[in-house]
Amino acid sequence: MTSDLSSRDFDAAHLWHPYTNVADPGPMHLITGAEGVWLTRDDGGQMIDAMSSWWCTIHGHRHPQITSAMTAQIDTLPHVMFGGLTHDPAIELGRKLVGMLPDGLDRIFYCDSGSVSVEVAMKMAVQYHIATGHEDKVEFATIRGGYHGDTWKAMSVCDPINGMHGLFRGALQIQHFLPRPSVTIDQDWPEDPVGNGLAALSKLLIEKGNRIAALIVEPVVQGAGGMYFYHPEWLKGAKALCEAHDVLMIFDEIATGFGRTGHLFAADLAGVTPDIICLGKALTGGHISFAATVTSREVAHGIGNSEAGVFMHGPTYMANPLACAAGIASLSLLEQGNWQVQTAAIEEQMRAELEPARTLPGVCDVRVLGAIGVIEMEGWVDPRIAHAKAVETGVWLRPFAHNIYCMPPFIISPDELSRVTSAMVDLAKGAA
Repeated sequence: MTSDLSSRDFDAAHLWHPYTNVADPGPMHLITGAEGVWLTRDDGGQMIDAMSSWWCTIHGHRHPQITSAMTAQIDTLPHVMFGGLTHDPAIELGRKLVGMLPDGLDRIFYCDSGSVSVEVAMKMAVQYHIATGHEDKVEFATIRGGYHGDTWKAMSVCDPINGMHGLFRGALQIQHFLPRPSVTIDQDWPEDPVGNGLAALSKLLIEKGNRIAALIVEPVVQGAGGMYFYHPEWLKGAKALCEAHDVLMIFDEIATGFGRTGHLFAADLAGVTPDIICLGKALTGGHISFAATVTSREVAHGIGNSEAGVFMHGPTYMANPLACAAGIASLSLLEQGNWQVQTAAIEEQMRAELEPARTLPGVCDVRVLGAIGVIEMEGWVDPRIAHAKAVETGVWLRPFAHNIYCMPPFIISPDELSRVTSAMVDLAKGAA
């Protein structure tokens, strides 16, 4: 009888956690509460959430401004369908997004999650080209090392080697993969197209641009594909090439949006406005799942003026008022501007405290940008080791592949951040 099982035993027997072997899930912490940067376990112990719970709780857990907004909203209108109806939370959140995003990105399609926002962006690109008489433009280009989500179409533009292509070989649509931009953010930018990597994109678009709907990339920072930081100038050149070949440009800013890189959007680092941008994670400060796909008037009206006349997508929980209320509160906190000081201080401190790891055996590189810190190892890092160490260090880290990394909440204190960087360096020592 399942009712006789303890919470932990029931979890082990019946709950399937992400990226976990259900037959051998490994150590699991039972979390009973969270506040600020801290997670509380069932044994009463606490851990700093150095991952911002997969990069979304930028203001910390249970931020009073966000929870108050959600409480007020749940007492008035928790949910209503968005088809043929609208509501003030969706409108107010839209005002804030339009005010924050680069000029020209002002047609907002609300989604359920980051992966869905990517699916929506790809559907938009294809439907736009079909609507404007380019029925053959149904393929996509991207760069190696990227990650865009776990849903079906999104998987097709994730890295073909480190992503999921091997498991779903023959089922996923084959897309066009370019070499990862070789010039990093800290290097000088060479104007030679061969040296800066843009020659490969130019060649692809010359040969196959008539079949490509869009180039989709994570701007500047490739997240779950390897935490690689490439030069913003690549995006400028890529945008010019895409425009020359009538190929749309999609920025996946689900991980980088809302201040994570030290800029409000990674697009701001390059001064490039994409045709479509995908947002999620920190949109609600991590308090409830929500996302958005935002495009230009040209793309939106191109679809609207087509034979179909409507965009073929409509999630049940689209523009959920409760999520919109959380989003309004989260963006209001960003509007206060404290995040700029916070992320700059986090970057400076992490650069100083992670740099000694560069000389450790087995360490390939140390990278820091905004509130992102990475120690790249030569070998694979077992996340179970970090999970077990969390009780001892009081820091929750979840390495993946070769990377020990953190994306802490912006509100983390210097002392708390030192505990995080110390735990990362200690883990690197043990992983060598």
